[in-house]
Amino acid sequence: MRNIQRRTIDAPAATVGMLLDRLASADDPIWPAPSWPPLVLDAGLTPGSRGGHGPIRYTVTEYEPGRRVRFRFDPGLGIVGHHELLVTADGPTRCLLTHTVEGQPTGRFRLLWPLAVRWLHESLVKDLFALFDVVATGQARDMPRVSA
Repeated sequence: MRNIQRRTIDAPAATVGMLLDRLASADDPIWPAPSWPPLVLDAGLTPGSRGGHGPIRYTVTEYEPGRRVRFRFDPGLGIVGHHELLVTADGPTRCLLTHTVEGQPTGRFRLLWPLAVRWLHESLVKDLFALFDVVATGQARDMPRVSA
């Protein structure tokens, strides 16, 4: 399975990258809580840090400050794979934010992903991207209603 969501943000990649670096921190302005369970990582974005949001558990496996973070799903979750956020420059004043999930669903997750989890996941990422956008640009563009 592969699920990719993208959003162009009218802000420099460095600005959006600084927001990515604050993910799961005490002053995280982009995680869409309280609409969604808070994102908690026991050691921040450092590789080896464990945590997740709600029942979704994972470990940070790679972190490039200002650019990318990759998480490996915990083995008991029902998906063997990872997800990541990536910031890519698209000129000096615009960037592309990409969230990718890649993995092999196992057990009951083979049914849960297409029936429910995928749609919840896509709503959460849409909310996350909207907050990246509004915080980076200072403008509320295409803000979703509360998805959860």
